[in-house]
Amino acid sequence: MIAFVGLGNPGNEYADTKHNAGFWVLDELARRWVCRFTPGTGDYVFAEDQNRDIVLMKPTTGMNVSGRAVKHFVSEFGIDLSEMYIVLDDVDLPLGKIRIRPKGGDGCHRGMESVIYSLGTTQFPRLRIGVAASDHKRPAESYVLTSFRKKDKVDADTMIQTSADAAESIIRNGINKTMNHYNSKGKDEK
Repeated sequence: MIAFVGLGNPGNEYADTKHNAGFWVLDELARRWVCRFTPGTGDYVFAEDQNRDIVLMKPTTGMNVSGRAVKHFVSEFGIDLSEMYIVLDDVDLPLGKIRIRPKGGDGCHRGMESVIYSLGTTQFPRLRIGVAASDHKRPAESYVLTSFRKKDKVDADTMIQTSADAAESIIRNGINKTMNHYNSKGKDEK
């Protein structure tokens, strides 16, 4: 089973903030696959594409303690960590840039830090989504809790579509081929 875990903050006050890019990508995948999120047995919601044995998960704990929901989800669904892709925002990547890696550190991202701590490993893939527009990006903790400016909204929407395309490429082509294609793309390339 392949799992995509989108990191973000639940609640209407955070719905349009850059920190919810992981949620946005999963929402787009659920839309494409015509599946709905339902409450899990832990602090998360999930949606399944049973035809392809794929599950989408969004923690409902809040970004900085996402790890406990992810740990419960992994245990509940019997997810192999090599098949679990964490989808998250990255303030150090330009808007529109995607970076896919098979493993790695937290990149100073509190949600990823929580996941690594809770799972006790860094050995799982991730799809980082660049949210750094041309406006002031520091302090990062404040920047990611704001919405995109109107002039950046089209690029942000395109980024979500491209990130969902990358997730679908992982399913079809595997992580290595997908990394080779998407990691080299900039926002102006198709």
